[in-house]
Amino acid sequence: MSIDTKTARKVAHLARIEVAETALEPLAGELSNILNFMEQLNEVDISGVEPMTSVTPMALKKRADVVTDGNIQSKILKNAPDTREGFFAVPKVVE
Repeated sequence: MSIDTKTARKVAHLARIEVAETALEPLAGELSNILNFMEQLNEVDISGVEPMTSVTPMALKKRADVVTDGNIQSKILKNAPDTREGFFAVPKVVE
């Protein structure tokens, strides 16, 4: 796929970057090279390859899903600068 200067100008506008008129032709060539490389990647056979979430194998730490002590509202609100009716009170920010 080939990118022309008109498309390069539109991509630059959408990316909110300023590109001089003299730099549009080289930019179009670079964008075309990127698209050609992506087309080459589509030719690679990836059947049987599992998707990776990381380069290094990792396992997330798991914890038991158990019920913990609740009803500690007074301890939670103890260090709050202002409370009302058992909740954190915050200043009004909208008039």
